[in-house]
Amino acid sequence: MLNITHQTEEAAQYVQSLWPKRPAAGIILGSGLGDLANDIEQAELIDYASIPHFPRSTALGHEGRLVCGYLAGMPVITMQGRFHFYEGYSLHELTMPVRVMNTLGIGLLIVSNAAGGINPNFSAGDVMIIQDHINLIGGPATASPGDDGQADDRIATYSCCREATYDSGAIDVAQQVARRANFVAQLGVYAAQRGPNYETRAEYRYLRRIGVDAVGMSTAPEALVAAGEGVRVLGLSAITNICLPDALDETTGEGVIETAAQAAEKMRRIVFGILDSLSTA
Repeated sequence: MLNITHQTEEAAQYVQSLWPKRPAAGIILGSGLGDLANDIEQAELIDYASIPHFPRSTALGHEGRLVCGYLAGMPVITMQGRFHFYEGYSLHELTMPVRVMNTLGIGLLIVSNAAGGINPNFSAGDVMIIQDHINLIGGPATASPGDDGQADDRIATYSCCREATYDSGAIDVAQQVARRANFVAQLGVYAAQRGPNYETRAEYRYLRRIGVDAVGMSTAPEALVAAGEGVRVLGLSAITNICLPDALDETTGEGVIETAAQAAEKMRRIVFGILDSLSTA
């Protein structure tokens, strides 16, 4: 069986055969946020099912394709639909797209998600800029097999030793964009759970106690792999509901997608602002 290095190279070569550009940024669109891909100009659509060794997205509201083209004048490669640990994929499989995008040349990864708000000061429809995360998915998300089939822990070591997984310069730009557009962009800590279930009251209390501001089922593995490869990372969470353990409302996948759409325009402004900063750097 081919190891992940060869699989990544084959997948990247296939994408490049259809879209021979060098992307400045990669964008992972989470639940309810896929409409940003509609803004991409000169778009090349590549179904995940056609890409060698690529996983398939089964989550509600995820299209399952790459959208390659230009956004804010910059070449980008966008994942319209992501993969989750609860879909049965290994951490190596669900982070393969990040390795492919890195192989294609991205310098920045923008990763978005829909998340439940743990911080009582948040409101549904807010955008939270991820300052840091707590990875409760577990496992060696950042170690990958090398050509000899042995685990390569370079990325894990790098991620553990670097000052921060999420790029401070990108965070600053995102905050500036929000201020100019006159909306609040929260700053906080994201917790990544395995899923697919939503949390219990006790779990919400526990998460708040350990310093979590928003919780979801993704993002941390992708961010760790990207940062480990030297790619700058910006993480954005659309806050879809507020998880107050003593006053819980019913949470549904459909409701999450609907509320995420309310945050989509704010997130869109931040993405465009970040890409504008790349073009003028």
